[in-house]
Amino acid sequence: MPLNGTFRGAGTGTVDDHRMTDSTATSPATRDATDRIDLHHHYFQQFGDAPASDVTAALAAVARSTGWRMPAENVPWSPEKSIAAMDRLGVRRAVLSVPQGGNEADADHRRAVRLLNDTAHAAVARHPERFAFFASVPVPLDPQAAIDEIARGLDELGAVGVTLTTSYGEGDDAHYLGSDVFDPVWEDLDRRGAVVFVHGDQTPNRNRWPNRFLPLPVTEVPNETYKAAADLVTTGKKRALTNTRIVLSHSGGSTPFLAARVAGLSRYLGTALSETELIDDFRSFYYETALSGFETNLAVLESFVPADHILFGTDFPAVPVETAAWYTANVADFYATRPERHRAVVRDNAVALLPALA
Repeated sequence: MPLNGTFRGAGTGTVDDHRMTDSTATSPATRDATDRIDLHHHYFQQFGDAPASDVTAALAAVARSTGWRMPAENVPWSPEKSIAAMDRLGVRRAVLSVPQGGNEADADHRRAVRLLNDTAHAAVARHPERFAFFASVPVPLDPQAAIDEIARGLDELGAVGVTLTTSYGEGDDAHYLGSDVFDPVWEDLDRRGAVVFVHGDQTPNRNRWPNRFLPLPVTEVPNETYKAAADLVTTGKKRALTNTRIVLSHSGGSTPFLAARVAGLSRYLGTALSETELIDDFRSFYYETALSGFETNLAVLESFVPADHILFGTDFPAVPVETAAWYTANVADFYATRPERHRAVVRDNAVALLPALA
């Protein structure tokens, strides 16, 4: 997470003293493809320039607020560390992203977001065959600040899309992505036909996380993703975004399992859309497999969304490469008898969505 504290969505998963063996990361299941495209790959600009004491303090603050511990071997982050992990995972190209939560787009926040986008742009310039990036966006409660940085990221820096967090603000002042306050930003993105990568925020509920194995990234991020998706659908915003392609991280969290609950109950509660329309709008999202590549999740996705709406992700470096390898191997095992479908999920669907990645 950046040292400025604005990044609150580094990834889901749990990291403890346990480590899987290196054989997991080099198993045949992870070597059966060498040109995967990773749609969910983070980077942390501040770690590279900050004193060690600042990094330690920032990581301790993250652990206190969310329960999450970054893998020590991934800090400080560098493009070379990502490339080494990508080579072990059979990833040809990764799309870098750092979703930015927060309450306001003040001057310090806007500068921090610009630095992040500059860092991603520099990584792409150094390794154009290995990286692309989703532009970070200042807190869109200031729509013009967000629109200005979107233009800079897409038009000047060559980002292939943008990344948004599921909500902004806290408590009674929180706004999920379907809030009217974000309409100018969505209208700009839709005019551009942009790809938007949505990452769950690490928003605490009223209780503390249950134990050290279940920090906020494990317990809350998947449900925050669902809440933002459902907000977009039930307000009719998703249906109105006819040109915007939205990717939900971590297979949409709990979205595929709760979509029918939303469809029936929201209709009863008075939404203007029918149950069928609501389900159709949930199915129109794209879903990527970071930290959710498992038979249960993949079977649900295959029964729920079009085949070309399933994408691949790892969530490195928020998790160890061994953890990413376990999920990567699960995806390969699930598609072991369907190599063409496997290639579509780990590469071809991403190229169809973002031709610049070809």
